[in-house]
This record gives sequence, structure tokens and C-alpha cells, in this order.
Amino acid sequence: MKKLIGVLLVLATAGGVVCAQRVANKDKPLVFYNRQPSDPVSGAIDMPVMNWNSKTYYVGFDAAGGGAVQGKMITDYLATASESIDRNGDGIIGYVLCIGDVGHNDSRARTEGIRRALDTWNGSTDAGNVKEGSVTVNGKRYRVVELEGRAMTGTDGSTWNQNAATEAMGLWANSYGNRIDMVISNNDGMAMGCLQASNYPAGVPIFGYDANADAVEAIIAGRLTGTVSQNVDAQAAATLQVIRNLLDGLTGSDVYTKGISEPDQYGNKISADVVYDASVKGLFAQNAAVTAANARQYTAGNRDKGIQRARTATKQNVLLTVYNSADNFLSSSYLPALRYYAPLMNLKVTYVQGDGQNEASCLDRFTGLNRYAAYAINMVKTNSGRDYTDRLQY
Repeated sequence: MKKLIGVLLVLATAGGVVCAQRVANKDKPLVFYNRQPSDPVSGAIDMPVMNWNSKTYYVGFDAAGGGAVQGKMITDYLATASESIDRNGDGIIGYVLCIGDVGHNDSRARTEGIRRALDTWNGSTDAGNVKEGSVTVNGKRYRVVELEGRAMTGTDGSTWNQNAATEAMGLWANSYGNRIDMVISNNDGMAMGCLQASNYPAGVPIFGYDANADAVEAIIAGRLTGTVSQNVDAQAAATLQVIRNLLDGLTGSDVYTKGISEPDQYGNKISADVVYDASVKGLFAQNAAVTAANARQYTAGNRDKGIQRARTATKQNVLLTVYNSADNFLSSSYLPALRYYAPLMNLKVTYVQGDGQNEASCLDRFTGLNRYAAYAINMVKTNSGRDYTDRLQY
């Protein structure tokens, strides 16, 4: 009889929202998203964090695959470019590179993909650690030189900083002049920052990553050459779908397949491909190149029609952190998608947004944990996972 009473207490509701207090915080669903728990130097996945409990997962995108997609997009562009892309006619394609965060797995993968495609890869994603490469332009072989790669860190310490990219581009344009034949960025925010430099060299191709709304519009307008979609809607929907599945009591493969690669009990299914990697307990959306040829397919407002409404699902409270309220990708793409899909899945999400510099900006507000049935974490630093799981021990 005592066991039965305990179960009934767990299921009791107040205002239509399931009370989570009777489930220990350490046993609740925990989904990391966008910033994979990992060592910022080696990139090794922090498996002790990912194995925090049986309900811990990661949702992101195929970073290595995305880097390769960006690299191929660039070499495909060069393959059909005219010889005028070599602006000073020296037989060298010179490029500058905006690096997002040297300690972030996604940034590292994009830098590697770019350098491998342009043959400047020297086994490192560090700024300046490159070799001379080569590439074919309209049937002719050119040498390739990375004139400079720089991590775009703001004066406040934030990474992936758009203002830092604007400043760097201005300096690069002055320093390298017509030796700059191409500009490449680890994300759209920094690419758009480069375009804001008053002396940006007219006509020089520039490539970003994320397919943010302003970047897609810039491609349509002919200002940005290309970007990569990491299927933000698939990521946001999958982040919430895994939580929904776990809260509904699903186990085993149902956690990462229902509503993702096959319909869930409500008839919902994410339309884009999301692949599960059991070795890191991660779900990864696939990437696609976005250029002038297909940019209109990626304009804002194209939500996934495969997600309608989990009408019979019990409403649940979720606490979700965002590492940086000023991050271009998260604020303009990821958060709007989360806000769209959460009500459809009957999840009441409390959003905590940090400053992108100090873990405390999120961690100090990672409180009142008993009020929530699940947690979604986007860390400031990729090696901070344990700071959050420590909070969940009690």
C-alpha cells in the first residue's frame, strides 16, 4: 500500500502541470544541446557527464559533416569561378578565417573542414597553424594561403563575437589589401560582422555557417556567397522531443526514435534527418549547403509541419539554459524554434539566458530545481557539465 501511495503522489497534478518534486532531481531527464560536453583542448566527449543518468542525452548537429559541407561548398564555388577571383593575379588564392571558439567542438570541426578542403590543413585547428595548399579554379591550379585566422573574442571575453569580426575585417582589409580573395567564417554572425566593415573589399566572396535569417537574406541580395544550414528546427524539435519521450516514460531506442525517425504516439515526426550515435548518447541533425541557387527554401518561418500537437500529453515544466543571450544563432534561430515547438509538445519552458562569458550567469539561475520535471542545458564552457550535474545531486 505504501508503494502505491508513493506512485499516486508522483502523478498528482496542480493546474494541469505534473508535480516533479517526488522524483529526485538526479533521476530526471537531462538533455545537453548545442554545446556538447567535452574537453576544450582535446575535444574528447565528457562521457562521465553524458552517463550522469540513463536519461541524459545530447542533441546537436553533425559537426564534422557540417565542416565538410562548408568546405565542399567553397571548393565547388571556386571550381567554376573566373580567374578574376585572384584579385592581384599572383597565382595565389588568399583567404582570411574568422574562428568562433578554439575550445568549441563545432568551431574546431568547421575550421578543419575548411582547411582540409583548401589543402591548408596541418593537423591543427589553432589560429595560424596551417600549410600552403592548392585548389582548382576553372580548370587551373592555384596555390592557397591562409593569410590569417583569428578567434573572434570580444572585449568582454565572449566568443563568436560579431563586433570583433567587424574590427578584424577592417584591419585585414588594410593589412592585406588585394591579397584577400576570399573570407570564410565559422558562423553567420561573424560573417555578417565582416560585411559591416566600412572597407570590406567589394566583390570578395564570403562564406558563413548557420543559415540565420539575415544571412539567408544576404545571400538572396547577393552580399553573402553561401552558408550551411544545420537544420535548426530539427535540433530544437529533437531537444524537446527527447524530453517529451523521457517524461512520457519511454525507454531504450524509443527515446531517440519516437517523433524523430518514426512517428510518436501523438503522430508527430521530425521531417529532417536526425541520426543517433550511441557511443556519445547524441542525436545529430544533418547539414546542407545554402547558396543563391536554393536560399529561398531557407527563409524564416518555414517550420516543420511534421510537428503538430501532442494533444493528450500532460503538461510538464522544463528549465532550459542558453549560454549567451547575445549569440546570433541562438537568439535569432534556435530560441524562436524552441518557443514554437515547446507548446506543441505541451512543455512549459523557463528560459535562463547567460552572458556568454561566465558560467555563473547561467549556473546561478539554475535553481528551484524541484519545480521542474526535466532540464535542457546549453553551457557557457563545454567542460562545465559537471557543474550542472553537481546541482542535481540533491
